[in-house]
Amino acid sequence: MTKAFLLGLGLLGAAPAFAQSPAARPDSAALLPYRESARKINALVHTKLDVRFDYAKRYLYGREWVTLQPVAYATDSLRLDAKGMDIKSVTMVNGNDAKTLRFDYNQEQMLVHLDKLYPPASSTPCILSTRPSPMS
Repeated sequence: MTKAFLLGLGLLGAAPAFAQSPAARPDSAALLPYRESARKINALVHTKLDVRFDYAKRYLYGREWVTLQPVAYATDSLRLDAKGMDIKSVTMVNGNDAKTLRFDYNQEQMLVHLDKLYPPASSTPCILSTRPSPMS
């Protein structure tokens, strides 16, 4: 009788220990695959827009001032999402000095080739000018 009593007391005392460790859920972060975020090359510091609309022709005329800053590594180029835009020119402004920059554009992304290698924490102000493009 005492053996049965001690066995029951031992099982009753061990029950809370099993209750403390729940089984891992299928949506647990430990079981999900790691999804790396996109690598951040430049940080957007400031942006300014100057746009005009021609509603009769359904055109948008505009310029955009963008100031970017390299995050961790020096960079000599900028990659911008510019889907469906009609880019006329890209200019870098440094005080009163303005330089026209080369760029490659594939109707999805624009790769701007800067004039030199810019270290982290240095600002790169650019002006993007767009031709008239139909508003969608």
